[in-house]
Amino acid sequence: MGEIVFKRKAYEEMLDWKSRLADRYALLIEGARRVGKTTLIDSFTKSEYKSRIYIDFSQKSGLTKASIRAFEQEPDVPSLLERLALLHDVTLVEGGSCIVFDEVQRYPAAREMIKHLVRHGKYHYIESGSLVGIKENVKDIVIPSEEHGMKMHPLDFEEFMWALGAEPLARHIRKQFAARMPLGKDLHEKAMRLFRQYMLVGGMPQAVAGYVQGGERRLEAAEEAKREILALYLSDIGKYARGYAAKVRAIFRHIPAALNRREKRFRLSDLNVNARTRRYENAFLWLADAMVANIAYNATNPSVGLEMSLESTFMKCYSLDTGLLVTQAMSGTKAVDGRILRGVLYDNLGINEGMFFENAVAQSLVARGYDLLFYSRRDPKDRGATMEIDFLIRNGIKICPVEVKSSRAGAHASLDRFIAAYGRMLGERFVVCGHDRSEHDGITYLPAYMVHCI
Repeated sequence: MGEIVFKRKAYEEMLDWKSRLADRYALLIEGARRVGKTTLIDSFTKSEYKSRIYIDFSQKSGLTKASIRAFEQEPDVPSLLERLALLHDVTLVEGGSCIVFDEVQRYPAAREMIKHLVRHGKYHYIESGSLVGIKENVKDIVIPSEEHGMKMHPLDFEEFMWALGAEPLARHIRKQFAARMPLGKDLHEKAMRLFRQYMLVGGMPQAVAGYVQGGERRLEAAEEAKREILALYLSDIGKYARGYAAKVRAIFRHIPAALNRREKRFRLSDLNVNARTRRYENAFLWLADAMVANIAYNATNPSVGLEMSLESTFMKCYSLDTGLLVTQAMSGTKAVDGRILRGVLYDNLGINEGMFFENAVAQSLVARGYDLLFYSRRDPKDRGATMEIDFLIRNGIKICPVEVKSSRAGAHASLDRFIAAYGRMLGERFVVCGHDRSEHDGITYLPAYMVHCI
């Protein structure tokens, strides 16, 4: 089976960069391993440029080594570009060629050279990396200001629908969201079935490709791909989280257990009775910088300046991909059993579905560019003053609270108290649930498959 190239929203971001910014900035694409960066760049540069030079610094080939020697030996930018073109058998076209540095964190000197390459002004440059944000990969270089950053995430639910051939339904969902209208019973049930598939398969391109191409073993093929990715992440932690790999690995493995709790707060005492936040701070930052986890912080004052009230010792830790979270939660099962997977899909095993719903919402908000913030206030003397709001997002000068309910909308006492306390500061109030879209008493009940439209 050939490689599937999925339609990605990031392609449009790259087109925008090319049309507006590429003459002044290189494009730096960051993302966790296996989110599809290389495939996207390959597709983009083949379609949008007359020629390209593609250097993958993760490869140990003779061509890559020769390219590195060119950086080290050539005295100026024109000489470097000429040598690279000759090495790669490429004719560079002024204004029509792109030079790609893939896995640029493996050779930071190339990234430092971007400043001079961009100022040379004849060609466009794209950098990518899976661990670009790790401080060890930038400590010895001057970060160029001539970079336009773009973060790449797993496929969101809309992209998953595209991959499954459900583009008409995806367009209809956006249309109904904009019109503030429900889908109606039949289409709602179809969309929720697709969303449950998305939670189980996730948005990692390898897993989606396995699901699309796997025939009768679709779920099993997706599961096998996800297990390979998780093993790769654990291996990367051992290689690159220098000095605190054990702490990073412990946090990463504990994500499902933390999200399985009612309050979903990450308690370091579960890892070690003597654990303190300051000792684990670098470990959380490593996971966030590597983009293999999405960290949410408690904003104690729901005003426009949310970031000024963050409580750094009180956090939640979500998986970058809900499909990977499902696989982590089932990591004790060695065999990939389709019956177990279908039991999760149709909610027949009694597994806490709420943790997957909430992780999927977090994943969608991150893909939309929102910071993950929540609100938590506990008063042991007055339970009526206790409030837990899953997410806070900013819309202009207003703050929008988002509560997540896995199936039935049900009661939402915390949200009611939050509205009573901060109503004038708030914009639209959302309860994300398994129901079709509706509005009651100033609250928007939003089906999970519409979150990417917020």
